[in-house]
Amino acid sequence: MAHQPSLPADEIDTGRRHALKCMAWAGTGLVWSVAGGVPLTAGLIGGGAQAAPAATKTTAPVNPGLTFAQISDSHVGFDKPANPDALATLREAVAGVRGLPTRPAFVIHTGDISHLSRDEQFDAADQALKDLGVPVFFVPGEHDVLDDGMGAAYLARYGKGPNGKALGAGWYSFDHGGVHFVALVNVVNLKGGGLGNLGEDQLAWLADDLRALSASTPVVVFAHIPLWTVYPEWGWGTDDGARALSLLARFGSVTVLNGHIHQILQKVEGNVAFHTARSTAFPQPSPGSAPSPGPMKLPADKLRGALGVTTVTYRQKAGPLAVVDATLG
Repeated sequence: MAHQPSLPADEIDTGRRHALKCMAWAGTGLVWSVAGGVPLTAGLIGGGAQAAPAATKTTAPVNPGLTFAQISDSHVGFDKPANPDALATLREAVAGVRGLPTRPAFVIHTGDISHLSRDEQFDAADQALKDLGVPVFFVPGEHDVLDDGMGAAYLARYGKGPNGKALGAGWYSFDHGGVHFVALVNVVNLKGGGLGNLGEDQLAWLADDLRALSASTPVVVFAHIPLWTVYPEWGWGTDDGARALSLLARFGSVTVLNGHIHQILQKVEGNVAFHTARSTAFPQPSPGSAPSPGPMKLPADKLRGALGVTTVTYRQKAGPLAVVDATLG
């Protein structure tokens, strides 16, 4: 990934402190929920345990709610020392999702399905993901659009979205279980330093898509590159992400799910909870802790502890979206 021109030392230090502060939210199996933008941590759990609903004063029966899973950055085709067999760890992630105590209604894949956007890599990923046994909704990562910079191969396979309604480079929305889902594409026409970019057409579509929704509708947005600025020196952010977030400001509960940085970072700003997912292929260094991002080699017995999947639960009665991370280890 290309680097952005060097920032002034004071800005770099400020950005690093901010990113490391956000890292403090992270933890293996940390369960958190958001009601009206207020984070509620429910403590640490082991992989595969079920998130408990937030406490309420109502005696009404609890709606079993909507549960879905997130897989990200499978990088099928990657075979370097950081993980000689990324397809095998994707299959382990799929098995982990199949073993969840609550069967997810669907899975979202937040990009970098493949490592080099080759047909054989997409084919292998498709075969592994079929074993999930539930629908899978996709957004592309930058590694999925390497064929021509616009993702022709990706769009041919995954670009229709639910009900064939994907637009542009593959963005779309759908409703499920009382939640409005928005799939955004920010890996086409990357900006300086590799920062993500949504573009005018997609932002105009997003404004129109959200216009008819009640402010009380829970909204889940998913994209590949984080919409918030994690670490601009490494391109970990979206150049026009703030414009998308401004369109979401009127909603009482917004959850933004991303991949790309191969580690858990969480942040809450007002009504918006941000969550980045682990990769199923290899970890990357924490922001500012290395000269550059990229595959990070761990001892073989530590690798699976740095890979994993995310599950999200929405309960209509209790209100929260509960996010649970579980490692492959």
